[in-house]
Amino acid sequence: MNEIKYEIIEQLGVLSESEKGWKKELNLVSWNEREPKYDLRDWSENHEKMGKGITLTEEEIKKLKLVLNKI
Repeated sequence: MNEIKYEIIEQLGVLSESEKGWKKELNLVSWNEREPKYDLRDWSENHEKMGKGITLTEEEIKKLKLVLNKI
């Protein structure tokens, strides 16, 4: 399996933290040297390990904000 390269461009916020120290974070991340996307996933304390998550384009994050504002 190919190595996944990532760079956290900007840490936007922490939504929660588990007892083991993993944090659910919203970040702007560049995956495999591509244009950064908004990324929501669990990260280990030092950002060396990650859980499954989702990535969103700027257009998608704007639509998500509109949906969340209705709640």
